[in-house]
Amino acid sequence: MSAFAIATMLYAFTMSITPGPTNILMMTTGVNHGFKSTVAFATGAAFGFSAMVISVALGFGVMLTENIMVMRIFGYVGAALIAYMGLKIALSRADLHGEKKEKPGFIFGAVLQWLNPKSWIACLAGVSAFNLAVGGSRLALYMSVYTVVGYLCVLSWGLAGAKISHFLRVQRNLRIFNYVMGGSLIIVALYLAVMDKSSI
Repeated sequence: MSAFAIATMLYAFTMSITPGPTNILMMTTGVNHGFKSTVAFATGAAFGFSAMVISVALGFGVMLTENIMVMRIFGYVGAALIAYMGLKIALSRADLHGEKKEKPGFIFGAVLQWLNPKSWIACLAGVSAFNLAVGGSRLALYMSVYTVVGYLCVLSWGLAGAKISHFLRVQRNLRIFNYVMGGSLIIVALYLAVMDKSSI
């Protein structure tokens, strides 16, 4: 395996396994709906992020990334979307076997990446550090490795959620979990709303 592929693998793992809006939603979905219900969301997230990296590497994203006002709007819309999901989770019924709650799917996963500053940071840093603007086989190898590693990392959060649901069958415990995870998303959203968008 080439040094480039190994470096990409380590970068993808570090950026994808750490907590963020996507992973928090994955774990919450796994807890409330089971692992199978997280696959569509994870696939959408992988697709959305891949499209973002390719667009930036090929120059199509320059218009967005160099326009501070556009990035600021993206940041605010993303923060509002994340806060909305956090509120829905925090206020959802604490019942694993009751009425099925709405869960994020493919489209939501893809769109969330374009509105998530953490995704933009990972995208822009990767394109710059790995010199992906040259395109060709370099970009193809990066995308292949990053997509697989990132996808597995995100899925692991959904699997972890499904596994701990066993301990959350008590209604009170599930309610506390939903409060904590929903509250975490709201805190993340508030931070994203006030952070300096020009630094993305």
